[in-house]
Amino acid sequence: MTDPAPQFAHIPTEGRDKAALLEEMRGMGDGDADYAGGRTWSMIYWAGEEHHEFIEKAHDLYLAGNGINPMAFKSLKQMESEVVQMTAKMLHGPDTCCGTMSSGGTESILLAVKAYRDRARSKWPWIRNPNMVVPETIHVAFDKAAHYFGVKLRKAPILENGQVDVKAMKRLINRNTIALAASAPQYPHGAVDPIPEIGRIAEKKGLPFHVDACFGGFIQPWLERIGVEMPHWDFRVPGVTSMSADVHKYGYAAKGASIIVYRDMSYLRHQFYAATKWAGGIYISPTMAGTRPGGPIAAAWAAMNAMGEDGYIAKAKVAWECAERLRSGIEAIPGLKLMGTRHSTIVSWASDELDVYAIADLLQAKGWSLDRQQKPPSIHCSVNAANEPTVEAYLIDLIEAVAEVRAHPELSNQGGAAVYGLMAKVPVSGLVKREVIKLMEKMYAPGTTSFDLEDDDDGDDPMKQFVEDYGDLVFGAINTVKDSPVGRVVRRLT
Repeated sequence: MTDPAPQFAHIPTEGRDKAALLEEMRGMGDGDADYAGGRTWSMIYWAGEEHHEFIEKAHDLYLAGNGINPMAFKSLKQMESEVVQMTAKMLHGPDTCCGTMSSGGTESILLAVKAYRDRARSKWPWIRNPNMVVPETIHVAFDKAAHYFGVKLRKAPILENGQVDVKAMKRLINRNTIALAASAPQYPHGAVDPIPEIGRIAEKKGLPFHVDACFGGFIQPWLERIGVEMPHWDFRVPGVTSMSADVHKYGYAAKGASIIVYRDMSYLRHQFYAATKWAGGIYISPTMAGTRPGGPIAAAWAAMNAMGEDGYIAKAKVAWECAERLRSGIEAIPGLKLMGTRHSTIVSWASDELDVYAIADLLQAKGWSLDRQQKPPSIHCSVNAANEPTVEAYLIDLIEAVAEVRAHPELSNQGGAAVYGLMAKVPVSGLVKREVIKLMEKMYAPGTTSFDLEDDDDGDDPMKQFVEDYGDLVFGAINTVKDSPVGRVVRRLT
C-alpha cells in the first residue's frame, strides 16, 4: 500500500481578503511559546509591548529597503555604519574599528571564520589544512562555519567553573592554526572565558583572536556597570581582533540583526567577496547575503537610539536580579546544582541524582519553554527582564517537578526524557546524527506544513521509535558493563 500523495499548498486562484488573512495569521500563533508572558527562557528578548510597537514601526519604514546596494539606499548604509560604530564604542573598540551588520549570530561567526581563512590564504599560503583553536563550549555556529569553509576546530576542555583551560588551548596551537576564538559568555553555562590570558597568547603567536559575544555583547557592558565582576572580555584586551554581538538579543532589536566588528580594516577586508568577470557586471558583497533586508538594519538603529545607555542599564539590572533570584531558588532545591560562573544572565542547572530531562518534560507540560543540554545533561535559562514576573512561579513548578521525578524514577523512560537521555548516552555520535537528520527530512518532506516531534500527522511518534529502535541496545549494553573493568570507559563515553 502506497502512502497518499502529499497535499501541497497552492496560490489561490483569486486573492483572499486581507483582513481575514491577518486574523488567520494571528490565530496561527496561539500555540507558540509565550514570550510576552515571561514563560520562555531563550529565543526571545522582550522589552515590552510599547518598545515592540516602536520597533515594528521603525522596521516597516524600511520594509522595502535593500542593503545590497549602499549607493541606492544611502540611508541604510548610514544606519548600518552608525550601528557598527555605536557597538564598537560599547565594546571599548579603538577609532580604527570597522565592521558590518549580519542576519544573526550564526552569520557573524561564519563571516569571522571566512575572513580568517582567507587572511591565512593571503599571509600563509603554505597552510593547506587550517585549524582554529577554541573551547569545547564554543557556539555550534563555529562547527557549522568550519564545515562550510574547510577549517578544522581543535577544541580545548573546560574547567569546573565553565571557563576554558587556557593551557590546553595553548598546547593545541600548531603550525596550521590560523586563529583563536573564545566566548563572552559561553552559552551552555554562562561563564566568560579568560579573554586576557588567551589574548596574550594570540599576541605572542601573531594570531587573530575572535571573541564571540553574540549572546552577551549587549548586556555584559551594562552588567559591569552595575557591579557584576568578570574578566575583561572585549577590545580592552589588546589581542582581541574581532567580536560578534547580536543586537536582536539584549539590544532589543528586531530579528535578525547582529554585528561583527574588527579592530581595523586589515581584518575586515578579508570578509568581502568580489567578482569582476560576471556578465551582469562587477559584483561585490560585504556579507554572506546578497539582498540584505532593510527592516532589521533600521530597527537595530532605532532600538539602540531609543533604549540609550540608561535604558539598557535598567533592563540589565532587572535581568540580573531575576537571574540571582533564580539561582538562589535552584540552590535551595535538594538534588539540583548550578553550573558555570556568575558572569552573566545565563542560569544552567543539572543534577547528580535525578533525570533533568524528566524534570524538563514536567515543566514543559506546565507551559514553560526551556532548552535541554548535554555533556552533562542540564537545563539552560537565558534570563531577561521579561521573566521578572514569573521567576517564583517557575521555582514552584520546578520544586514540584523535582519531587515527582524523585518519587517516580520511571519517568526517565518516557516521552522526551527517554529520547534526550538516550541521545546523551549513545557513544556513537554518527548514529544520533543520522536519526536527527531523518527527523529533519520528515519535517521538510514534500507537502509537510506542520510537524510535532511527539506526534506527527502520520500518527507515527518518531521520538518513541528512536527509543524502541535503540533504547534496549544502548541501555542494556551500558548496564551490562557498568560494573566491569571497562565500566569507567563506558561512563566516559556516556
